[in-house]
Parts: sequence; C-alpha cells; structure tokens
Amino acid sequence: MLTQRQPVGDFLDGAKAILPLVVAVVPIGLVFGAVSVTKGLSALEATLMSALVFAGGSQFVAMDIWTHPASWEGVGFAALLVNIRHVLMSASLGTKMQAFSGWRRYAAMLVLADEIWAIAEFRTGVARLTPSWFAGIAMPFYLAWVASTLIGASLGAFLRGPAAIGLDFAFPAVFVVLAMGFWKGRETGSVLAASALAAVMVHQFVPGVWYIAAGALAGLAAALWTRRTKAVTA
Repeated sequence: MLTQRQPVGDFLDGAKAILPLVVAVVPIGLVFGAVSVTKGLSALEATLMSALVFAGGSQFVAMDIWTHPASWEGVGFAALLVNIRHVLMSASLGTKMQAFSGWRRYAAMLVLADEIWAIAEFRTGVARLTPSWFAGIAMPFYLAWVASTLIGASLGAFLRGPAAIGLDFAFPAVFVVLAMGFWKGRETGSVLAASALAAVMVHQFVPGVWYIAAGALAGLAAALWTRRTKAVTA
C-alpha cells in the first residue's frame, strides 16, 4: 500500500515545491498572450505556440522579430540561440536521473524550462529525483503557462501596455530569484558579471539576439576559468 501511494506523495511534494514559480509565471504568460495578439496572432495560435514550444524566452524573442509574413528562418534561428542553453541544462540534470527509464528521461526533457530545471537541481541536493516528483513540478508549471497565455491573449485589449501595470518586470524578477538560489559567493558573482557585461556589450553593438549567446558563452568561460584557477591554487 505504501509503494502505491509513494508516487502520489512525490507528485504532491513536487507541486508544492513549484507553486511559488507557478504563481510567478502567470503574469509572464499573460504578457506573452497580450503581446502575441498585437502581432496578429489569434488567441488559439498564441495558446498553441505556448503549448507546443513551451519556451518563454524564445517565444518573446519570436514576437520581437515577428513580421507578416513571418520569416521562419529568422524566428527559428533566434529560438535556437535562445534555447541553446538547454543543452547544458539537460546534460547537468541528466546525470542525476538514475530513477528515470529511457523514455521517461526523454519525456522529462520535453518539458524542461529554466524554472523546472532550477527546482529539480535544488531537489537533487537533498533527495533523489524521481519521475513522479518531476511530473509534480512540470505539469502545474506547463498548465499555468498555457492557461495564462490563453487568458492574456483573450484579454489582449486590456493588457496591451504591460509596463503600465508592472507586468513587464515579472520575467527578469523570476530569473533574479533563480540566480540567487545558486549563489556561491565570489565564484557565482564573477560568472554573472562576465555574462552580463558580454550580453550588454553585444546587445549594444550587434543587431539581433546574439547577445544571448554571448552572455552564455562568457558566463561559461568565466566558470571554467574560476574552476581552473581554484584547482591550480588548491
């Protein structure tokens, strides 16, 4: 009886862990839905985009460069640059998914998002990562993202100025909180500083979304340099 109830308990524990971020993602989904209808998408199209793509950063970038007719090559390449970080995220998490069978591991990666990855990484520091617990963090977050997109697109006429009511700050606020959760002192600060400086400089002088890739590469280089320096001095 205990083994039958354990997956349910794990699922509920996961849902409790992700709840604050579920609340935080709702205004972001509302903004995306509202922005998408200003670009000519219908509420159904915006909702399908959130359901099938499920990548807030690349979806916002896609809306920034959206034209009629849309340049699929440009949108696709921009999405690739934004989401290339998922290679590192999945590699990091994949080493801690021993309880996942082959198909469950790949299915989990289909719903990987920054917030889900971060909560899962925090979990691995204190307990074993299980499929039912991961489902508990992924499903509510996914449903909240899709549902809030639908609501935002349906209420687009009322939400066309998200900055006026402060919703535009929701996205960076979530990432600030996640970054602070991984804070390890000077080592983390150097990585964040290098990433931020590279992103700002490239954004200033290079058109497009190359600043995202530049920030990621600079942060990775800073992390490798810091670790190498620590190993030499140890």
